[in-house]
Amino acid sequence: MTALAKAAQVRLMGFDIDGVMTDGRLYFSPRGDEMKAFFTRDGLGLKMLQRAGIQLAIITGRSSDIVAQRAANLGIDLVFQGVENKRTTMAELLARQGMDFAHAAYMGDDVVDVAVMQACGFAASVPDGHALARRCADYVAQAPAGAGAVREVCELILRAQGKLDAAFAYHLA
Repeated sequence: MTALAKAAQVRLMGFDIDGVMTDGRLYFSPRGDEMKAFFTRDGLGLKMLQRAGIQLAIITGRSSDIVAQRAANLGIDLVFQGVENKRTTMAELLARQGMDFAHAAYMGDDVVDVAVMQACGFAASVPDGHALARRCADYVAQAPAGAGAVREVCELILRAQGKLDAAFAYHLA
């Protein structure tokens, strides 16, 4: 099955944060405050997925108030931080949503993402992701992590589902 055919089945899309929604670098202020940079066009892609009826989830190994703030800004309420086993978390989430892995997708960049990526019906990664993550991905974005990779995958899913023109039209009216 092609990446587009798999993306057409997505009803819930999960994302890692560091190395997917960000460039993977961690910034700290002199006081020890953690900082992350998010790409606004990625955020619009996420909003377009939501408007198209696709549920969004964040499943990440690190815990950060910044991630909670970004999720709240985007209206993402399925946020799981400090997760050691992302596949188990996704399985529990899908059970609560009445879905199975065939209708789930995950975008990750490293070895810790591979198990959940392999379980999902559609998996995506970033061009500088670990070789194992890229190898198990159905689609590897051309745009870099934290600078358009998420938007690219969002548009791919919308295109696969025949919803991309409507997503653009919402903003062009």
